[in-house]
Amino acid sequence: MTTTRSELDVQRLSGSLGAEVRGVSVASATPADAEELHRLLIEHQVLFLPDQCPTPDEHIAFGRLFGELEAHPNLDLERERPEFFELRETDGAGGIADEWHSDITFEPHPSKFAILHMKTCPEVGGDTLWANAYKAYDELSAPMRVMCDGLTALHDASPHLVPDKMHIHPVVRVHPETGRRSLFVNEHFTRRIVELSDAESTMLLTYLCRWIHQPNFTVRHRWRPGTVAMWDNRCTQHHVLNDFVGERVIQRVTVMGDDPEPAVESPWEPYGSRTASFWRDSKVREQLRRQAAT
Repeated sequence: MTTTRSELDVQRLSGSLGAEVRGVSVASATPADAEELHRLLIEHQVLFLPDQCPTPDEHIAFGRLFGELEAHPNLDLERERPEFFELRETDGAGGIADEWHSDITFEPHPSKFAILHMKTCPEVGGDTLWANAYKAYDELSAPMRVMCDGLTALHDASPHLVPDKMHIHPVVRVHPETGRRSLFVNEHFTRRIVELSDAESTMLLTYLCRWIHQPNFTVRHRWRPGTVAMWDNRCTQHHVLNDFVGERVIQRVTVMGDDPEPAVESPWEPYGSRTASFWRDSKVREQLRRQAAT
């Protein structure tokens, strides 16, 4: 059976982003179902499909309807299904994604979509928030948008204890499907803005990261076991509230990413690139060298 858009029950969840979708089964979804969900995902940026409970193989098959799946670069995964991973998150433990971020932005091609199944969760706490990075960009002042359009930023995997894994991306990226611009820096993985001094970078990054997750750009989701969430990593950020007692078990697959396209090519050189101070910033220097060689 093919699900049409008119047969789906779609309820918006906030003024900025997010929708709950009923009327389609993750376990038996068809390519036509995936096409409808993809259209809704582009429109709403994050979707929640309650009462699903797919098996790992059904979860993987569903994910493949949206593109090639990738393994997490810094997690030990089961060898039988490297593209599928399960995390057990315990209150107060490390590893919970309780800082705002877009996934794996330290990679050359950060993930495109994530598809998460909440297998078990506490009755209270552990909500996840998503922010609309399009809206965060659009509501900056015009001078700030113009400056950010021409900047790039260094991201690294220090939170995963792999600080040498890094990449430089535009501060503002253009979505390949919608053509819209969004802010693409986050407090978890972004270390500095390449074209600014260290003091200037700290000031602007602090401002942008706080700006992105102000409440009027966000949606907050209260989990129930069996819910599947899908989000577009290219134009959202998310954050887990580490306020629960007990354990959350999440299962996830990730759709392979694309190359973030800048709003404009940066008209500025890296800050201090002709001075000794730049060459002491070994992380920026090394990553620029790597990217120039590719």
